[in-house]
Amino acid sequence: MVSAGDTGDQLRAHGLRVTAPRTAVLQAVSELPGHPDTELIAHRARALIGRISRQSVYDSLHTLTRVGLLRRIDPAGSPARYETRVGDNHHHLVCRVCGKVEDVDCAAGDLPRLVPSQAHGFSVVETEVTFWGRCSACQVD
Repeated sequence: MVSAGDTGDQLRAHGLRVTAPRTAVLQAVSELPGHPDTELIAHRARALIGRISRQSVYDSLHTLTRVGLLRRIDPAGSPARYETRVGDNHHHLVCRVCGKVEDVDCAAGDLPRLVPSQAHGFSVVETEVTFWGRCSACQVD
């Protein structure tokens, strides 16, 4: 969990002005379990600072993702999710029933962990893998 003071330091370290919406959004993502979506983040941010518009939440999420303080994941058929675990090229497990998302560490070795059969002139620096299945709670009939 990140305190408001820590979030201010993180924002400044990434060249951003410290604003109440950015601080609340970063703190909300840090405090919420799992990989929260925008609605959960907005709800928690409002609990932290009171009034914050939906647009301010979206703008803050975009800015925090752009500078690398947050990572956005987009599981197919699900709203965008956010996490504070950035920069380590980990992957995700997603439950097809309830949408729960869990982090999965990559196999050992050099980055990127997987390489395409044809790179088409690209220099691959990151691999994003989503494993789909049913979480333990949704395996119960």
